[in-house]
Parts: sequence; structure tokens; C-alpha cells
Amino acid sequence: MSKTIRMVVFDMAGTTVNENNVVYKTLQKAINEAGFDFTLDQVLAEGAGKEKRQAIETILSIYANVSDAELTSRIYDSFIMQLTNAYATEEILPQNHAAEVFAGLKERGILAVLNTGYDRATAQSILDKLGWKVGQDIDGLVTASDVPRNRPNPDMIHYAMQQFGITDSTEVAKIGDSAIDIEEGQNAGCGLSIGITTGAHTVEQLQAAKPDYIIGDLIEVFGVI
Repeated sequence: MSKTIRMVVFDMAGTTVNENNVVYKTLQKAINEAGFDFTLDQVLAEGAGKEKRQAIETILSIYANVSDAELTSRIYDSFIMQLTNAYATEEILPQNHAAEVFAGLKERGILAVLNTGYDRATAQSILDKLGWKVGQDIDGLVTASDVPRNRPNPDMIHYAMQQFGITDSTEVAKIGDSAIDIEEGQNAGCGLSIGITTGAHTVEQLQAAKPDYIIGDLIEVFGVI
């Protein structure tokens, strides 16, 4: 590989965190409690990887032709409350080989940064439950609430680059389990945009976003970068 990668930006749920789709099951429940009947596949198809208020807006717009800011806010508030409770009780695990990959990148002098469509409080609660510490297990965390615009805009990746003094986006790889993760990496000008099949989207859904690679396990990242 001719590109020199200095930073890998990983999505969280479905990519580095295995939470059995509890986020999207909770999102589905919160939306349907407001009078809808969407399937989990519908919620995953249009909501995966997005900032969660944006995900609700998109799902309502596409499947119900509804645009209602007040309704979106009510669903979002319910979702956050239910997700907090779910994370307190559900089992949350690292994805296979996540810790090994973080350690291997550190050995190679490559930064490992997590980014997510969660707000910072939710993302931090996940890190706390996993026992992952910024500056120890990972180098950085960027959340949807840290930047003006969310995926597929490149703001979170650019913010991570600024934190570590990286000015050339081709030195960054983005890895995620949804098409919008891949689009985010492409919009940021990343040297590599990599899909992974451990989370929200199928191989076919990932392929539609035209990633540079699709992998089935995080450990495969070393064969790519």
C-alpha cells in the first residue's frame, strides 16, 4: 500500500463495540411508540451511523413522509432515556480483536480514534462500561455533539485530525459498519475508506457506497493499512 496511514478512525457501535444492535432496537421502539410500525431493517437501512436526531428525521421522512421537529424531539428524548437504561442493563462487549487492533496500531505508531453518531455523554458511558480510556487504550474520541455537522459530512474526522496535527487526510483511514461511515471517510478525503460486516449494513449495502475495502473482522485492518 503506497499510502502512509498515521491515523485510523473507527466507528463505535457495530464496528469496535458489540452491543447486539441495542441502539437501533431502542431507536425502533422509541419511534414506534410514537405511532409508527417500522421494522428493524428499515431503521438500520436509514438510521445506521447517523447522529440519532438526524436518524429519526430521515426515517420519518422516508418511510412516513413526516417532517415534524417537535415529534422528532419527543422521540429523541424518549430514545436517549431508554438507551441510558438499556446500556445500564444490557451486555456490551468489545468487537472481536478490538483491543488487539488498538494495541497493534500503537506499536506501529498509528493513532486509533473512535468517532460516533452518539452524543458525548452516551459515548463516554460506553467507554466506561468497556473500561476503555482515552490516552491509554485509544488515542481520541470524537462524538456527534463535538462538531457542527454530522455524517456524512467530514467534520468529525477533520476535528480528529486537528487534535493530532494531521493536515493530510490521505494519511487517515476510516472504518465503519454502515454506508454513511464510508461516505464520511470519502467526504473527508481519507486515504482509505473501509467497510466492515460486523454491524448494521450488509456487504451489498456497504458495496453500494464504494469503499476501498470491505473486511469481516477488525484484525484484517493490518492487511489493508
